[in-house]
Amino acid sequence: MVKIRLKRFGTKKRPYYRIVVAESRNPRDGRVLDEVGLYHPIEKDPEKQIVVKEEQVREWLKRGAQPSETVKRLLNKKNITVK
Repeated sequence: MVKIRLKRFGTKKRPYYRIVVAESRNPRDGRVLDEVGLYHPIEKDPEKQIVVKEEQVREWLKRGAQPSETVKRLLNKKNITVK
């Protein structure tokens, strides 16, 4: 099963994440199929906090990729509706 989820980067207490498409059996920071965005929770500017490649996300959703709960919440903030 293909999932859209977060891959953690950054240092201790200063994380940032890439929104990636990966096989659900792969580890959290393991091999990915595609990178479709960034999430920087510490960033003050809301425009820079969540950056999403909308076309790629929509394409993966059409193909049947399932977003994690956190990614679903982030996509809804960017007005990308997920069922």
